[in-house]
Amino acid sequence: MATEQGYGMVDGPYVETNRSSYDLLNQPLLNKGTAFTDQERELFGLHGLLPPIVATLDEQVARRLQAFRQLPNDSERYVFLCGLQDTNEVLFYALLVRHLEEMLPIIYTPTVGLGCQQFSQIFRKPRGLFLSMPYRDHIPRILSHSHFDNVEAIVVTDGERILGLGDQGAGGMGIPIGKLSLYTGCGGLHPATTLPVLLDVGTDNPERLSDPLYVGWRHERVRGDAYDDFVEAFVSAVVERWPHVLLQWEDFARNNATRLLERYRDRLCTFNDDVQGTAVIAAGTLLAAVNVTGVPMREQRIAVLGAGGAGSGISALLLRAIIEDGLPEAEARSRFFLIDRDGLLVEGMPDILPFQEPFVQPHTAVAGWTLERESTIGLGDVIRNA
Repeated sequence: MATEQGYGMVDGPYVETNRSSYDLLNQPLLNKGTAFTDQERELFGLHGLLPPIVATLDEQVARRLQAFRQLPNDSERYVFLCGLQDTNEVLFYALLVRHLEEMLPIIYTPTVGLGCQQFSQIFRKPRGLFLSMPYRDHIPRILSHSHFDNVEAIVVTDGERILGLGDQGAGGMGIPIGKLSLYTGCGGLHPATTLPVLLDVGTDNPERLSDPLYVGWRHERVRGDAYDDFVEAFVSAVVERWPHVLLQWEDFARNNATRLLERYRDRLCTFNDDVQGTAVIAAGTLLAAVNVTGVPMREQRIAVLGAGGAGSGISALLLRAIIEDGLPEAEARSRFFLIDRDGLLVEGMPDILPFQEPFVQPHTAVAGWTLERESTIGLGDVIRNA
């Protein structure tokens, strides 16, 4: 037997609850829909609230899949799956896992981007936590609720760099919700152990601020010390509440992504998916290719188009791989050519960010290059000369 607050976290086939009737049906982690047996319907006062059919999970999945496929576009399919997740999570994850290839592009990229843009219009039921700047002092009390006792994994965003769409403010909550759905559907985490979080520090998106339906804090985005203090209040409360939690940073702007990771990486189990998760995939792919080509990492030259958090994160991990393959660090760094919006990163360029500095090329390395334009060293120049 497991208590209801644990949502079945204790080994055993049953969840014990004192909920009944509509109260039970309104709990997405407990609601079984038409799968409630006749005996359960009698015990929980469900007769009459459900149609008389007692359906298996397979039958429920088939019904929802048919409804899903009849919808006219991906936006409506996204809303449909959000609604299913908010009413019957067992059925939602059964549908997701059994039809993963079909569902993944809807619950996450690319459709989740549209979901974030339309978040305020499609918002129906709260999921996760919206921690807003005006209520900073309430964070410890908010996290203390018994509903969150079993949390093991948190995905947090501030909504500033959602995919390639930029600042979506509170609409960015679609990203933590979608990512944690993958944690459960692909990684097997119990949904009661996952917590999506939106740090609402305002938005600089004029469309969101002027939208009368916008659900977030209607304020320009807070930056500087006030922003850092708010993030510190959040992390401190998280560490106090869940000392062993996994905290994943997601879709923070490049000025904050690496900076926050460096600040907190030794205080709790944490990573930034854009910086490190992307890097793991890229490095794993390249290492697999090296096994096929037979050309070792120490002989590679790496060109990266885009020197933001992801591009620099990929480069940092590949740099480690090249060093481990026997190349001295200074020579290994010279093998990297990162091209950003103003061209190849070269010493003396303005606005070089700290995480880009290890990959800045000295002037002497490019002095003899033949360039298409004297003012900028582009990707084509790097390919021809490096």
